[in-house]
Amino acid sequence: MRDYPPITDLVTRARNGDKQAWDEIVERYTSLIWSICRQYRLDDADAEDVGQMVWLHLVGQLDSLRDPAALPGWLATTTRRECIRVRRTAARLPQAAGSFIDTENMAGQEAVPAEQELLLAERHAALRAAFSDLPPGYKQLIALLTADPPVSYAEISARLGIPVGSIGPSRSRCLARLRCHPAIAVLMDADAQPSRPSRSAPSCSAR
Repeated sequence: MRDYPPITDLVTRARNGDKQAWDEIVERYTSLIWSICRQYRLDDADAEDVGQMVWLHLVGQLDSLRDPAALPGWLATTTRRECIRVRRTAARLPQAAGSFIDTENMAGQEAVPAEQELLLAERHAALRAAFSDLPPGYKQLIALLTADPPVSYAEISARLGIPVGSIGPSRSRCLARLRCHPAIAVLMDADAQPSRPSRSAPSCSAR
């Protein structure tokens, strides 16, 4: 199971030329950038361009960041600026009848509070990290259980070659393993209420 280092450590290592740390930063916060692009209704091509510009800006600004822990907020602000730039550029192009784009109102109506954006991005990154460390069988099981449209237990049984009665217990073991992953544990600790002790902390012994 891999480590889930804090962002301050990643930024410090990336400043020193650690490519693995840079790749981890990109992996962890790409979902934040994409979620903001979706708020501005950018298509995939424009969102990809915005993402590339944000990362290019970060390459030039990484050494000058005063507080490495503030990187998620810096990324969110830079992404919004790039989205507005893209939308304003599109607004200056000839538009089909009835397709006028009001960028300022769009941003105001659909913007998600920065704290919520960062929280969602952190949770998504943590879940992705935890999922990537699951054994192949658990990955397949979770993928089928969360498929859209839903897949029946009978079909899951046939695809994975496991008894129908074992699917529920296997799912429970898989979810317990996810909860015990360091990336998820960090978020659970952050969300925990100090005045409310956990009623049933999961056992994280080796499985």
